[in-house]
Amino acid sequence: MFNPQRLSLARKRRRLSSKGFAELIGMSPVTVTRLESGNNEPDPTTIDLISKKLKFPKEFFYGGDIDDLERGAASFRSLSSMTARERDAALASGSLAYLLSDYVAERFNLPEPKLIDLSHERDPAAAARTIRQAWALGEQPISSMIKLLESKGVRVFSLAENTKNVDAFSCWRNGVPYVFLNTFKSAERSRLDAAHELAHLVLHKHGGPQGRDAELEANSFASSFLMPKADVLSRIPFVGRLDDVVAAKRRWGVSTAALAYRLHKLGVLSDWQYRTFCIQINQRGYRTAEPNGLPREESVLWKKVFTELWTDRISKSQVAAQLHLPADELENLVFGLTSDVAPPERAKGRPSLKAV
Repeated sequence: MFNPQRLSLARKRRRLSSKGFAELIGMSPVTVTRLESGNNEPDPTTIDLISKKLKFPKEFFYGGDIDDLERGAASFRSLSSMTARERDAALASGSLAYLLSDYVAERFNLPEPKLIDLSHERDPAAAARTIRQAWALGEQPISSMIKLLESKGVRVFSLAENTKNVDAFSCWRNGVPYVFLNTFKSAERSRLDAAHELAHLVLHKHGGPQGRDAELEANSFASSFLMPKADVLSRIPFVGRLDDVVAAKRRWGVSTAALAYRLHKLGVLSDWQYRTFCIQINQRGYRTAEPNGLPREESVLWKKVFTELWTDRISKSQVAAQLHLPADELENLVFGLTSDVAPPERAKGRPSLKAV
């Protein structure tokens, strides 16, 4: 039977209000409301029109219910500048990610979650140190945040939202942590976003501070996690020019602004120096174009999954077809790592990902 919940999800994914969708398909808003509430059953002609306008396969609207990613269950980094349509589109993308995640979990043994519940910890910097100790990271820089999170059982997806207003968000579902990163951001910003969302997952799993207080805690955690105090102070005991910060930032894979902020918090930069550097960062355009930028991090897990699927001649388009998703939606969720490639020769020994 036609599933009205999926209609609502597809509409939100396309950033359409009920009124805007009604105009798009030439119906009244009341009719659209009745369709989404399940009070009206659309005829085949209407379903064809809906499929065409929303660019979702017709079969998508006949599937079972998809877990809704509710606004209250997701920790959004950016709230003030985000519109309701942008928020709903991002949440809808998260629901589609659940479909792909379940599909993969049925076929592969994936890393089990290894996050620590630190909701009792009131000092974000101490929480960052605790996580580093638990994961045996020491004081060394983290080469890849995505690879690290995936190895600890976090399901990391990308958001191709084409807007700066949706930074990233995270949530828990059935005991599994999820992080969604906006690929519209720079590589340095995405790394900070990933650490920021890790903070929400370990600090705010059971509630706690909300709104601005929660964001400040997550910012402090992310800064401490990516730039450990001992390592930063041993490398940068003194700073004379902004160019010194630009030259040093690559070690920790952060932006110029993020390292300047950290140095100020650690007392390396005085209040006057920090204000001066912030002005210079704005004047040089470093807020929008990071100097000496890093290459974007890629998902190791998704690349392995789709390579393994391809050895069984299961292509990207076939996965999308089985899930009844538009191919571009699937591509957007996995960092563009679903291109069809020649199947590799199987290595000897037990693979790190094993089909169930």
